[in-house]
Amino acid sequence: APIVVDCRGHLLGRLASVVAKELLSGQYVVLVRCEEINISGSFIRNKLLFMSYLRKKMNTNPAKGPYHFRSPARMVWRSIRAMMQHKIARCQAALERLKVFEGIPPPYDKKKRMVVPDALRVTRLRPGRRFTNLGRMCSEVGWKHWDTIKTLEAKRKVKSASFWAKKKEGIQLRRKAAKQAAGDAKVKKVQKILDSVENPAPVF
Repeated sequence: APIVVDCRGHLLGRLASVVAKELLSGQYVVLVRCEEINISGSFIRNKLLFMSYLRKKMNTNPAKGPYHFRSPARMVWRSIRAMMQHKIARCQAALERLKVFEGIPPPYDKKKRMVVPDALRVTRLRPGRRFTNLGRMCSEVGWKHWDTIKTLEAKRKVKSASFWAKKKEGIQLRRKAAKQAAGDAKVKKVQKILDSVENPAPVF
């Protein structure tokens, strides 16, 4: 099963290096909310760096590259690709195991999402240091879907909040039922049998 990573609040380079390593070891990885990734350094500095990168093209035939991706997901994908020898078969196979998305589309909105502690901005960047939001930067250099993603994310958050409220209710009812059952004499009689079925003794 693929590991689903929520990119919100991660630093781009540090996350890319960890993901590249996982992909090369055979793991399937899905990155969601790529527009919420951070880059260290002030906004204007990173934007100017990107604008200078936009000028780099093949002089005689710009259609041959380099290709300047404007969407956050493709920028993240390109950063990960740059951390491996992407022209050899092993690395091409690794990149096929990677999926990148802006926002959290289905079915990943209903899956458990992970973070990478070593790549989180709060653990790696000194408080007070400036950082850039990748989604904002992309929206100012040609990516046209930031508002759409914000709308879809707002809808998703409403749905997930109602789901969590329902789930919490179910958990509380289950705990209440377990408490009541613990004091029931009939349950006590069969509890040992139930425990042995749930946690069988190891056979050597």
